Amino acid sequence: MKYLQRSFGHLGACFSALALLGASLSASAAEYDVPIGYHTLENGLKVVLSEDDTVPTTTIAVYYGIGFRIEPQDRTGFAHLFEHMMFQGSKNLGKAEFIALVNSNGGVLNGSTRYDFTNYFEVVPSHKTETFIWAEADRMRGLDITQANLTNQQGVVKNEVKVNVLNQPYGGFPWLDLPQLANENWFNAHNFYGDLEDLDAATLEDVQKFFTDFYAPNNAVVVVAGDIDPEETLGWIKQYFGDIPASENLFSPDISEPRQEAEKRKTKTDALAPRPALAWAYHVPERGTPEWYAMVVIDAILTTGEDSRLHQKIVQDKGYASSVPGGINWPLGNIYNYNGPMIWSAYMVHDSATDPDDIIGDLDLIIDDLQTNLVSEDELERAMTKLRSQIYNFIGDGNRVSFVDLLAAFALFDDDPSRINRLESEFDVVTPELIRSTALEYLRPTNRSVITLVPGTDNGQGE
Repeated sequence: MKYLQRSFGHLGACFSALALLGASLSASAAEYDVPIGYHTLENGLKVVLSEDDTVPTTTIAVYYGIGFRIEPQDRTGFAHLFEHMMFQGSKNLGKAEFIALVNSNGGVLNGSTRYDFTNYFEVVPSHKTETFIWAEADRMRGLDITQANLTNQQGVVKNEVKVNVLNQPYGGFPWLDLPQLANENWFNAHNFYGDLEDLDAATLEDVQKFFTDFYAPNNAVVVVAGDIDPEETLGWIKQYFGDIPASENLFSPDISEPRQEAEKRKTKTDALAPRPALAWAYHVPERGTPEWYAMVVIDAILTTGEDSRLHQKIVQDKGYASSVPGGINWPLGNIYNYNGPMIWSAYMVHDSATDPDDIIGDLDLIIDDLQTNLVSEDELERAMTKLRSQIYNFIGDGNRVSFVDLLAAFALFDDDPSRINRLESEFDVVTPELIRSTALEYLRPTNRSVITLVPGTDNGQGE
C-alpha cells in the first residue's frame, strides 16, 4: 500500500483556533493530508498505520466489531461485561499484568463498549511499540477465561450499574432510556448496560463462545499511529497476529428499524432527582446518505455552541435550563463511530414551575422554522465551521486517541480509513434546500420520542 508523503502532525490547537476565528476553509480542498497505510491479513485482520514523528509516542488500538446492540438476547450488558474480561489475563500475561505493563512504561490505556464495537487502546513510548502489539495479540489469541475471573467481573459490572444508574440522580437518563423508548428492534432497544439478573445468568460457556465468535481477527482492526516505521510495524503485526485463526461464527442480526409513525411519550419517576428533566429523540437518516450529512449540519445548528438555536431559545430567551446538551450518537460516541440505526437526542434539567409541554412547544417552533424557511448562508457557514473544528480536533488530538478512533471506525464500517482525508468535502452535498427537506422528514413530531422525568419516591423505573 502506498503511503501518502505529507505528515499531518499535531496541529489540532491551531486548526481549532482558525475555525473559531471563522477562517474560510474550502470544504473541497482539505487543509490536512493524513498518511494512511491500509492492509488486510490473510486471516481477515484489518490493519491501519499512520506515521507521525512529532511526538515520540505510539497509540495502539484494537477495535472489535461487536458492541452492545449485537449482544445475545437475555444477556443484557454482556458485551460490556466481556470488555472487563479482556483485562483479566491471557496466555502470557496474568491477571492485571497488561495494565501493569502499560503503567510501568509510563503509558495510559483504556477500553470501552459502544453500539457497534468494543475497543482497547494504549498510548506508550514509541520504542515499546512492538511490546504492545505482542500484548494485544496475546489476548486476542487466548484470553484467560475462568469461573473465578467471570464471577469477579460480574460483581464489578453489577456494582457499576448500581453506582452509575440505580443509585445516581438521573442515572441512565437519557442515554439508556431514550434508545429503549425510541427503538422497536430488540437489538437497538434493550438495556445495554445490563439488567442485574441477566448479568448473573452469564455462564462460563457463554463467555467462551462469545470470545471465540467475536474476538477474532476477521472481526477486528488494529490501528497503530505515531512515531513508527510503517514497514517494520506491519511486520510485527503479521508476526504476532498473522496465525490467529478467523472466526467461523460471526453473527450479523437484522438491526433495522421501522419508520416511526407516531410520537412516543413516557414518564419516568426518579426518587433521587432534585429537579424535573425532559429528553427527546428523533430517528436520523441512514449513515452516509446526503440526508445524513444534512442532519449532522442540523445538529450543529441546533445544539453546538452558545449561538445554537436551542441554546438561544431555551437558555438565553426562556431561561428554562442552563444548557441543552445533545447530538447524534450522543453521549456514547460521535457522529462517525457507529454503523446502524441511530437517534438524534437532547435533554435538559429544568425548574419545577416549567411545564414540559411549553418546552416542547418552543422546540416545535424552532423546528418549524427549519422546515419552512431556508437557513441563511451565514448560519450554514457557521455550522460548517463548527464541524471542521471538530474534525481538526479529532485529528490533532494530542494522544491520538480520537484520531485512531476515526481510523478504526472508517476501517470497520467503510473499509476505507483514508476517508479521513475526505471528511470536509463529504459535506459539500449539504445545501439549505436539503436541510429543509431533511428537517421535514426527520424532525416531524411523529418521528419523536419524549421522556418526562419527575422527582418522586417510587423505584425510579416510571411508567
